[in-house]
Amino acid sequence: MIGILVQLAVSWLIVWVYEKGNLGCLGLMPTKKRLLDLTLFFLITAACAASGFFLKMIIAKQSWLLNPDINAGLILKGVWFTIKSVLFEELIFRGVLLYILIKKIGATWAIVISATAFGIYHWFSHELWGNPGQMAIEFFITGIMGVVLAYGYAKSFSLYIPIGIHLGWNLMQMVVFSGNTIGHQLLVESLPAPVVTISYFSYFTMLFLPLLSCWIINLWLLRRYKQVQLPGAR
Repeated sequence: MIGILVQLAVSWLIVWVYEKGNLGCLGLMPTKKRLLDLTLFFLITAACAASGFFLKMIIAKQSWLLNPDINAGLILKGVWFTIKSVLFEELIFRGVLLYILIKKIGATWAIVISATAFGIYHWFSHELWGNPGQMAIEFFITGIMGVVLAYGYAKSFSLYIPIGIHLGWNLMQMVVFSGNTIGHQLLVESLPAPVVTISYFSYFTMLFLPLLSCWIINLWLLRRYKQVQLPGAR
């Protein structure tokens, strides 16, 4: 939590030096509309993320069981870790630096730069440096997700939409279905996994359909989202 507070303080300093502004450019003040946006994009993205695991159940015959070691403390710790990691990344990649880039060079190039940086960041956070194949896949996946997240900020000039999307995906992947980052959480895969022969089409469907649905649905909604005026614009 201290790290998030430090990020907010540094963000305030940057925007104050740049234009004598404040953190209003991040749209953090809760309003009914922003909370509805957060809820809508969270639920849609969580459903897209969950679809990948349902496809694995149907196609690869994998199954998940309730974690026998589950307790409230374990889940709360996982949820809090996920929230902190999402806020950390959003303040860096969709925070005041993106706001300044939009003002300086326009939304399109600002989104491209933000998404590129987001993709490169994941090479190091996922320890993929030196593995060109994995780096290319990771850059493609997180880069496009970075476009969606940055576009959400550029349309609303609020972090509520990108946080909703980011949190919906990460909570479903990491906490509900126990992603490797934080270990076993709510559900754990039933082992041993069944040996099933599937086609390349089925494999790539399981891998990419949830991502594609997340990108396409969220971008479709954002394109229809009423553009919010740039903070400070006259």
